[in-house]
Amino acid sequence: MEVILAKHAGFCFGVKRATHLAFDAASKGGDTCTLGPIIHSPQVVQRLEEMGVKSVEDVGEIKHGSTVIIRSHGVAAEELEAAVRANLEIVDATCPFVKKAQEHVATLSREGYDVVVVGDAVHPEVQGIVSYATGRVYVVSSGKDVERLPRMAKMGVVAQTTQSFEHLNEVVAACLARGGETRVYNTICDATAVRQDETKKLAGEVDCMIVIGGFNSANTRRLAQICRELLPRTHHIESAGQIDPAWFEGVQRVGVTAGASTPKWLIDEVTERISAIDKDKIG
Repeated sequence: MEVILAKHAGFCFGVKRATHLAFDAASKGGDTCTLGPIIHSPQVVQRLEEMGVKSVEDVGEIKHGSTVIIRSHGVAAEELEAAVRANLEIVDATCPFVKKAQEHVATLSREGYDVVVVGDAVHPEVQGIVSYATGRVYVVSSGKDVERLPRMAKMGVVAQTTQSFEHLNEVVAACLARGGETRVYNTICDATAVRQDETKKLAGEVDCMIVIGGFNSANTRRLAQICRELLPRTHHIESAGQIDPAWFEGVQRVGVTAGASTPKWLIDEVTERISAIDKDKIG
């Protein structure tokens, strides 16, 4: 059984940067926490907890003078302001691409545009991006959502960094069809597009796909969705222990990919487990 690992599986630039900053801060000791999970990987969050860095959801839970690490997805503007007021030492691990989306929303609002954010309204990245608007702001997940919005003379569009280009294009087309001035910022991270395109190609060449990453990771869930549309024999897992040997019955080629928040050691454990299952079958 051939196991094919996607070339760009695992950590993207923003996540790699965030985890480096988090583990570096953890190694210095002292009262340190993350404001929300540093990335959407339960295993990485657990390793930080083992180093004494816990994840909290509210600035009010943090002792004055402690170190707070801002997660890769970013936080709401008011949360960052609260951390400054609380005299916390701030390690800002917000992904630079997310930071750019936040800045675009702030600029659009300041220049009198109503803002449309393409993404998942309950996702922490989107909640943070929205908070930088000082005027009207709407979150949409499809072109049909746009049709339900009020008329706007000036619209500014940004996207959650892990959205697909097809999705953004659908929403932009719906915005343009409503008339009015429309300014669009493509804030989708290149790493997202590369992983999605690579995954589509791989899923069309194998008999079974394994997608590794947190069940709470939006970009990993999207990779799994892309695979299932092309190959129903797709399995989304968080760790090697969740693999069922029965998945590989009659399989000649297995494709493996991973979300942008999945560490290399987890990917290695999964590929090793699949290889071990194959050896057991042969034996």
